Amino acid sequence: MYSIKHSVKGGEFLIGNISPESAFTPEDRSEEHKMFASTARQFISREIHPHQQRIENGDYAFVAEQMKKAGEMGLLGHSIPERFGGLGLDKITKGIVGEALGNAGGYSVAHSNHTCIATLPITYFGTEKQKEKYLPKLASGEFLGAYCLTEPDAGSDALSSKTTAVLNEEGTHYVLNGTKLYITNASFADTFIVYAKVDSEHFTAFIVEKGFEGLSIGPEEDKMGIKGSSTCSVVLEDCLVPVENMLGEVGKGHLIALNVLNLGRFNLGFATTGAAKYSLNLAIQHTTERRQFGRSIAEFSATKEKIAQMSARIYGTESLLYRTAGHIEAVLGEHYETGDHKTVAKAMNEHALESAICKIMGSETLDEVVDESLQLHGGAGFIKEYPIEQAYRDSRINRIFEGTNEINRLLIPGNFFKKVARGEIDGLTTVEKAEHSLKNSLYKNVSGPLEPLQEAVALFKNLFLVSAGAAYRLHGESIQQEQELLMKLANLAIAVYESESVVLRTMKAIMSSNSEAELKTKLSYSVIERNALNIQRDTNYILSAVFKGEERKKTLRNIAVLLSEYQWEDAIERNRSIAETMIEEKQYKS
Repeated sequence: MYSIKHSVKGGEFLIGNISPESAFTPEDRSEEHKMFASTARQFISREIHPHQQRIENGDYAFVAEQMKKAGEMGLLGHSIPERFGGLGLDKITKGIVGEALGNAGGYSVAHSNHTCIATLPITYFGTEKQKEKYLPKLASGEFLGAYCLTEPDAGSDALSSKTTAVLNEEGTHYVLNGTKLYITNASFADTFIVYAKVDSEHFTAFIVEKGFEGLSIGPEEDKMGIKGSSTCSVVLEDCLVPVENMLGEVGKGHLIALNVLNLGRFNLGFATTGAAKYSLNLAIQHTTERRQFGRSIAEFSATKEKIAQMSARIYGTESLLYRTAGHIEAVLGEHYETGDHKTVAKAMNEHALESAICKIMGSETLDEVVDESLQLHGGAGFIKEYPIEQAYRDSRINRIFEGTNEINRLLIPGNFFKKVARGEIDGLTTVEKAEHSLKNSLYKNVSGPLEPLQEAVALFKNLFLVSAGAAYRLHGESIQQEQELLMKLANLAIAVYESESVVLRTMKAIMSSNSEAELKTKLSYSVIERNALNIQRDTNYILSAVFKGEERKKTLRNIAVLLSEYQWEDAIERNRSIAETMIEEKQYKS
C-alpha cells in the first residue's frame, strides 16, 4: 500500500497555502499503481470493448460473467483487506482502476457500483462475521453487489426514506417493507445494501441477499444511456432479514449512507475522467483521418482550439482528482482494519467537500468533452456506428448519479459555513485578511516557479472569502437558504481547487525536471485563464446581490481590473501548441 506522508484537512485549501509536497499527482504513482492501471486497461480492451454491442443490447448475464472475470484478475477486490480475500490496496489504486474502466459505458457503471458503494459499507462498517461471510465472495465476483437507497419519495433527501424495518416477535429477523428505485446491478446482484427505518424512525442499514424471502426485482428500466447497466426497482414485501445482517447500529445508517457516498463521488470523478480522455482521443482520431477542403480537420485552427480546451479541462480535473486521492488516503489509509465505526465515518467525511468537487468536475468535464468531440465528428457523431454516439448518451447520467450536481454544489459552501459555525475556521479574521490582501495586493507576494499562476490562485482564494463573507454579512445563518448564492460560491471554490491543483502539480514537475513540464505549464496557463473568466462572472453575480448603487459598480470594476491580469496575450499560440502535441501523440497527454 502506498504511504501518504502529508495529511491535509478538508476544506483547508480555501483558507491556507498548500505545499507542493502535500499534493499527490499522477506523476507520483508507484510502479504498482501503473501495473494495476495497465491490467485494468487490458481487461477493458480484451473483455469489454469487443463485446460492446452485446452489452449495449442489455445482455446482463454477460455483464455479470465479465464482472466475475474481473474478480479473478483482482479488479473487484482492490479495496478489500487481504485477510478477507482482497488486495488491501490504497484509495489511489481505487481511483486509478475507476479511471481505466471509465470508458466502457454501462459495464463501467456496473463494475464501479459493485466495488464502491455496494462493497465498502461492509468493508468499513461490517462486523467480523459479516466481513468473513461476504467480502471474499464480493472480492472474487462469486457475489455481485447492489446499493439500495433511492425511493419514490426519497432521492437526494435520502433520510426521508419510507422503507420500514420491524423486529419480529421471535427477535430473529427484521421484516422490511418498501420499494427502492433505479438500483444498479439489481437483476443479477447477490447482495443488496438496503436502508430502512427501524420502527419507522431509526434510519438503519441492512445486508439483504437475493434469496431472502420477500425480496423481488422489478422490470428493467428503459434508459437513455448506460444501457449495458442493469437498472431495476427492488421490492421488499415482508422481506425477512436475519438480525445478524443489520449493518452498523440501529439509527446509525446515515453514517454509512452519506459517508460511503463521499467515496462514491470521488470514484465517479475518476471514472468520468477516464471516459473524457477516451472521448477526446476519439475526436483526435476522427479529425486527423477526416479531410475537408483539401486537408485534415485537425489542421484547422478552430479544431485545435477545441482540442486544447478539452485537454486543459481534463488536465485540471485529473490534477484535482489525484490530489484528492492522496488527501483521502492520508486520513483513511490507517482505518482499513479498524472496528471503530465512528472514527471511520469521521475519516470518510473529512474530505466530503473535495469529493463533491471531484464528482462535479469529473461529470461536467466529461459532458463538455463528449459534446465537443461529437461536434468534431460532424454528422458521423450522430450515427450509432461511431463510438462517440454511445459515449454522448452514456455521459448524461453522471451529473445525477451519487447526488445531483446541484446537491453537491450546495454541500461545498454549506460545509465551509458549518466549519465556521463550529469554530474550526475563524471566519471573521479570515475574511478580514482576504479583504486586506485585495486592497494591498498582498496576494502577489509569492516566489518560486509559475509566479503569475501562484498569484492568480491567491487572488481566487481572496475573492471566494470576500464573496462568502459579504453574503454571510447580509444573510447571516439564513445563508443556507440562499441557494442561488451558494451555487455561485461553490463555483468559486471549485475554481480555486482546480487552479491550485494544476499549479501544485506543474510546480512539482518543474522542480523535478519532468520532461513534460513545458506542456504542463501551457495547460496550467489555459486552466487559470478559463477560471479567471468564470470567477469574474460568479463573483459579479454574488456581489451584485449584496452591494447596491455606486458601491456595486466600483466593486465590480475593481474585480474586473484585478482578474484581467490573468488573461495572457499568447493564448492562441499556446492553445495551438497544446493541440498539436495531442494530435502528434494521437491521444491525450499530460
